[in-house]
Amino acid sequence: MLSRCNLRVIFLAASLLAGFPVASMAELVKDIRVEGTQRIDREAVLTYLGIQTGDDVQRYDLDLGLKKLYDTGFFSDVALQMDGGVLSVKAEENPSINDVIFEGNDQISKEDLEKEITLQPRSIYTRPKVQNDLKRLLDVYRRNGRYSAEITPQVIPLDQNRVNLVYDITEGPKALIQKITFIGNEEYDASTLESVISSATERWYQFLSDGDRYDPDRLQFDQEKLRKFYFENGYADFKVKSAIAELSPQRDAFYLTFTIEEGPQYRFGKVDVSSKLPKERLPKLDEAIGTKEGAIYDATEIEDSIDRMVDVLGDGGFAFVDIMPDTVRRAGDKKIIDLTYNISEGPKVYVERINIFGNGRTLDEVVRREFRLAEGDAYSSSKLKRTEQRLNNLGYFEKVTIQPNQGSAPDKTEIDVEVLEKSTGEVTFGAGFSTVDGALADVGIRERNFLGRGQEVRARGLFAQRRQQFDIGFTEPYFLDRDLSAGFDVFKTAQNFTQQSSFDREALGGVLRLGYNLGEKTKHQLRYTYEDSNITNVQADASRFIRDQEGQFVTSMIGQSLIYDDLDSRFNPTTGFYIRGNQDLAGLGGDGRFIRHELLSEYYLPLSKQWTFMTSARAGHIVGLGRDVPIQQRFFIGSQEIRGFANSGIGARDITTNDALGGNIYYAGTAEVRFPLGLPDDLGVSGAAFTDVASQWDIDSTGTEVRDSSAPRASAGVGVAWSSPFGPIRVDLAKAFLKEEYDEEELIRFSFGTRF
Repeated sequence: MLSRCNLRVIFLAASLLAGFPVASMAELVKDIRVEGTQRIDREAVLTYLGIQTGDDVQRYDLDLGLKKLYDTGFFSDVALQMDGGVLSVKAEENPSINDVIFEGNDQISKEDLEKEITLQPRSIYTRPKVQNDLKRLLDVYRRNGRYSAEITPQVIPLDQNRVNLVYDITEGPKALIQKITFIGNEEYDASTLESVISSATERWYQFLSDGDRYDPDRLQFDQEKLRKFYFENGYADFKVKSAIAELSPQRDAFYLTFTIEEGPQYRFGKVDVSSKLPKERLPKLDEAIGTKEGAIYDATEIEDSIDRMVDVLGDGGFAFVDIMPDTVRRAGDKKIIDLTYNISEGPKVYVERINIFGNGRTLDEVVRREFRLAEGDAYSSSKLKRTEQRLNNLGYFEKVTIQPNQGSAPDKTEIDVEVLEKSTGEVTFGAGFSTVDGALADVGIRERNFLGRGQEVRARGLFAQRRQQFDIGFTEPYFLDRDLSAGFDVFKTAQNFTQQSSFDREALGGVLRLGYNLGEKTKHQLRYTYEDSNITNVQADASRFIRDQEGQFVTSMIGQSLIYDDLDSRFNPTTGFYIRGNQDLAGLGGDGRFIRHELLSEYYLPLSKQWTFMTSARAGHIVGLGRDVPIQQRFFIGSQEIRGFANSGIGARDITTNDALGGNIYYAGTAEVRFPLGLPDDLGVSGAAFTDVASQWDIDSTGTEVRDSSAPRASAGVGVAWSSPFGPIRVDLAKAFLKEEYDEEELIRFSFGTRF
């Protein structure tokens, strides 16, 4: 913008060139009169004008003052006039907005529309601002697929120079994607390619997602997904020549056309490693390299192999390495690509600063304590990847983006961490049904990031046909500002076992917890549990082994857990290993005298895209110390561990009363393959095929009426899982093929719930 001095110079030059006497143009301002204003006082007008009584002004000073008054946005018309040393300022104010009203907006709420506009009640009305807001509102409707929406702004005058601003909205129908066409595809048909991209044609089930709405950003993303798909399947020359979205004349439908060039499919030829690092210190990289000679060319596997090699080299003491893949197409028609990984020592780079953005609520220290790197450390991509995984596992953020940038020197880097926070407070009301507990209602409140400190506070009440449970808990993940997690739980439960074992159980107690890390993936936990339980409502025809257990029983025990967690995600794992060993000792007061051991493990292996193999195993053993193990502490194995059997469906049983008696020893295992069902990814529907095996046996007291066998039980089946908007739903159909004659079977196991 030109300064006042610059304007004066320009004006003087122009005056001289025009032949006017400059001195005669100046005039002394003896008085300033302001007319026509209502809300804005005289002093404010003079401040905006920039001219005061006693100033020596020329024509350009008046023009500049006029521009300044218009720039405020307060005035619709302004006139300046000098007459005998008196400067008259005649101004017509823009009206103020009394209210902004939306009419006809059935599909988008008033609150969502108000977020997009700049003109709000008590602001100043101007036509340019209305036009800008109108454009933003139309963009909102286009983002929601309504390209035929029409919005007409109307101004309703009120007294005291006020107006109501009304947006008259005709929303129109959604312009959904009616057809997707692929041109140039020879190896893959249109239905296969449509399953690859995120855009989708209109279908009845698309009400659960927005894939059938046209989105320019999604169209760009779809091109990248097509490239990745073809590059993963050997088509190294693949190109997207064009991606066009056409809107129908009625503005109610889109037609997408992708023109592609596939090229030939390649395979890997010779795969070599060329290294400039000291050979005597170089670790073995064979297991890290996933690209094998003769396999179909896969660009993603090349990147993954490089990441694994960087991790192996980093663990071997090479903190700074560069790995560049060199691909060479063989001459002739063999369609072979030779690959060489060129390893060289990279520049030594250290972390200068860690910058955190986007955490409006979460404290910086909560983010920083998850970092595996500190300022001053040698830069490590593997540690940075682990940091990103830990931040995602917190569950506080919708998105975590970590970007290293150049620091103040070539050997320094700044790490920018941008997080998008999500709601961590939950007030839940649930309703559902499970084959274990029957119809249920679930009411709870939970805050997983209390006061932004990462603390968890929760309270919950569960009301079901066969179980009632109340519990509250608190967890501090960094107790005493150390890497210690500490917390407590208080609970009260009432369980109905009349269908399985002819008794009810009530319990009141609490748990104190303390945990600490032994390594990056290893954790140790300690706990103390106090429980006052009561076996009640024992039916008259119940087994004598249950009638003997009737009454109150106090348990006081200490326990520990050793945990190793190598899963890639806490919430939806697809690769990695998890193992947990529990040990509890009862006898520090109370009635219980026993020691209990339990081992649980899970292993996930990605088979291909969206196909995951999962296997899990668990086993437990409890033994009384000088007295029998009470029934409420025994293991009861059933539908949750081995599908195809009822709840508490296997193990020791009194055949005269059909009561389950539990057991002191058990094991259970599962092998499962999870796979897509051909539906769009955003529906969250997947299938599974599984087989379960388990056994449970050994009780302290026995008799002729007791059947107790350690023989394995096994079942197999299929299932469907849906991450629905109403909560998780899973249905399993299983058939037992190894069983004992007294076991209780169950063909279908399902559970679903809703939260609102």
